[in-house]
Amino acid sequence: MTDALSIAALLTQGTVLAVLGTLAFTRIAPDVILMAAMAFLVISGILTPGEALVGFSNPGVMTIATLYVVAAGLKETGAIQWLAHRLLGQPQRLRHAQLRVLLPASGLSAFMNNTTVVAMFIPAVQEWAGRLRLPPSKLLLPLSYAAILGGTCTLIGTSTNLVVNGLLQTEMGIGLSMFSLAWVGVPLVVVGGGFLYLFADRLLPNRQGVLEQLEQAREYAVDVVVDDKGPLVGKTIADAGLRHLSHGYLADIERHGRLLTEVPPETELQAGDILVFIGDPECARELRRIHGLKPASGDVHKLDIAHHHRCLVEAVIGPDFGGLNQTVSESRFRSRYQAVILSISRHGGRLTGKLGDIRFQVGDTLLLETAQDFVDQYRYRKDFLLVSGLHDSTPPDFRKAPVALGILGAMVVASASGLLSILEAALLAGGGMLVTRCVPASKARRYVDLSVLIVIAASFALGAAMTKTGAAAQIAQWLLLSDDLAPWAALALVYLMTVVFTELITNNAAAVLMFPIAVAVAEQLGVNFMPFVIAIMFAASASFMTPLGYQTNLMVLGPGGYRFTDYLRLGTPLSLIVGATAVGLIPLVWGF
Repeated sequence: MTDALSIAALLTQGTVLAVLGTLAFTRIAPDVILMAAMAFLVISGILTPGEALVGFSNPGVMTIATLYVVAAGLKETGAIQWLAHRLLGQPQRLRHAQLRVLLPASGLSAFMNNTTVVAMFIPAVQEWAGRLRLPPSKLLLPLSYAAILGGTCTLIGTSTNLVVNGLLQTEMGIGLSMFSLAWVGVPLVVVGGGFLYLFADRLLPNRQGVLEQLEQAREYAVDVVVDDKGPLVGKTIADAGLRHLSHGYLADIERHGRLLTEVPPETELQAGDILVFIGDPECARELRRIHGLKPASGDVHKLDIAHHHRCLVEAVIGPDFGGLNQTVSESRFRSRYQAVILSISRHGGRLTGKLGDIRFQVGDTLLLETAQDFVDQYRYRKDFLLVSGLHDSTPPDFRKAPVALGILGAMVVASASGLLSILEAALLAGGGMLVTRCVPASKARRYVDLSVLIVIAASFALGAAMTKTGAAAQIAQWLLLSDDLAPWAALALVYLMTVVFTELITNNAAAVLMFPIAVAVAEQLGVNFMPFVIAIMFAASASFMTPLGYQTNLMVLGPGGYRFTDYLRLGTPLSLIVGATAVGLIPLVWGF
């Protein structure tokens, strides 16, 4: 019997290592990896089908699914934009502007999905920074970090908290209330937010002057062709109205294989001239309105979409994009997404050279021409982390923003007062969003990210196998190093291990994998397991050092023109401060 258990434990540990390695070092979709691991555990007999599928009925997972609908109502009504424009104000100094970003971002993300908060704030902050002539690179990363910190204050602030609370309910019969985590979360917001307020300006880049940074934060090269049957043939550049565009300038002309640079305004246009314009994303929309110019990319005409149904979209490549490290041509981008790439920006600057030969990287910002439903289709998929639709045909219905905020407030009050459980309150709030038409049912379905839900639910199978086979107890024994290790030191080790897992794989999967290990550590020390479980909640959210650890970090990579080193420079001290504060406070609230 012991041998059988040992073999099962070894198989489970091997499965966990394989999952970690595959998630960290390959581009296979996380839901595929976790479902494969779950299938192996069932087929090998380690888990029964009922044990393996328990995650799909977990209240935490179902709460996350329901909150997607609540977030959809807030997004579609523009409730966050409505609040953002009222809260951002007109500060005169960068420090005041940072404070105006930190406070609402952390406050809002305590009560709703922080990805939604950041997605709505990015265009608002960019437009606001442009108007105030402030560098967005000083504001967008603090926005992401503030949203992450704010999410730790309540049970619904981040999906990780709901997942771990679901595990506590099913495994231990214990449930946390809405504001249980605020005793530690609020001090973390104060300490972390204070650090960002004092040091973000010094540690974040401003690689050019303020105006140049604003102009180049999302700068593209857009190629158009002079139509041989159009009215521009024979006209000078000045007469054609191409000299004083609002959003870009004519940089070069490619004519019969020769490149003409620094072209004077009296240059006459010839049929077939390829004109290269440099500017922000709106430049492409401006050029589309000029009769006699057509996109240089022949792919645009191959789109099976009527011209009046097309729009311009700016999207950031995510970690699960299928064509990573492939060239644009190799990825068959147009046929896969029914979208044409007009230009690519990387680290805040445009990429030059032949578009088809550029290799995709995580964080690249693409300017696309595509169908109007592209934004809805890919808004919460990890192929792209969408920044904005630049020609959105369905602007938010701001009249319903107060209704959506009222539903959110009612959900928080009902749950916090104990009148309803978190799941019951979320179900009613989701229903309220549909009944009041804050979001149509058809759009609400698109917001529910099945791949994320599958990752979380399938992760439960790994956790169950680690507990059942004794693998978690064995890992806990290795982690403790010695039998007389102090509980505080063990808590710090569990926190550190969770942070490492979070930076390598998804935060929810890290939390589920660490849960049985944390419980086993507490059992071996003979102390209360609650401090260790709470530490997992905070550590799994505290991803500041890489753009890949947390989705909001990746979302600001392109718009802020950041490099990976910027995350290390600001995120490493923030991680240390947040970690030390959390490990110090948690045992004072949940004693050993």
